[in-house]
Amino acid sequence: MSQNSISILFIGDIVGSLGRSTVKELLPEIKKRHKIDLTLANGENAAHGYSITENIYKEFMGMGIDALTMGNHIWEKKEVVQKISVFEKMVRPANYPKGAPGKEFLILDVNGVKVGIANFLGRVFMQCMDCPFRSAEALIPRIREEAHVIIVDFHAEATSEKTAFGFFLDGKVSAVLGTHTHVMTADDRILPSGTAFISDVGMVGALDSIIGMNKEQIIKRFLTQMPEKFEPTDTGRALFNAVLLKIDTQTGVALEIKKIKEILEPVV
Repeated sequence: MSQNSISILFIGDIVGSLGRSTVKELLPEIKKRHKIDLTLANGENAAHGYSITENIYKEFMGMGIDALTMGNHIWEKKEVVQKISVFEKMVRPANYPKGAPGKEFLILDVNGVKVGIANFLGRVFMQCMDCPFRSAEALIPRIREEAHVIIVDFHAEATSEKTAFGFFLDGKVSAVLGTHTHVMTADDRILPSGTAFISDVGMVGALDSIIGMNKEQIIKRFLTQMPEKFEPTDTGRALFNAVLLKIDTQTGVALEIKKIKEILEPVV
């Protein structure tokens, strides 16, 4: 970390065991190369494509991930609900209805710089949730009381909703980073009032798959329109998607957003 800026790595949705092993393989060198101060990741697909477990959470912390965001699959492992206090460095979408367990936001101290982390779910083509715009409008001022640097993961389907959310929070947070669709988009930029934005960061998982899942299963579903269990592809070439952020520590304004895309070949 320089005197005036902080470097933050945000890793896209980590899918299944191949996603986890890819992060473990690539993260140390990426952090060293880019002099990363804080590493964040979306972990909602980490446990065989659906949610997370206590052991996987501990595995991520051991890899050097500092905090996790989640999404619509968060409650699909019962132990997340039962042991929510164990997941100390994990935020759940803040626009779940009142009473949902888990943290709405985190404040991390990074070498004396307070960094706020928040997570929201979109509603277009998604399950019915409280309005993410209204929820953010209420929550972000609370976070700003403690942190100038604020990173928001907007876990949503529609690029229109994601872009609207980015402009809605422009100048109020340091970055709005889209997750959920697992396909890295080409609209990375700094918005007019200084917020870094991308519609989707992408994923870490099987390259030769359909958004990390077994392509044969998904194609069969499209062909037959019959129920088909989706499972992650855990072999073959792996894709690593992330974004690198450089944020002014005094103002919280984004100075840079840079996409990272790497392909890891399988060991023969």
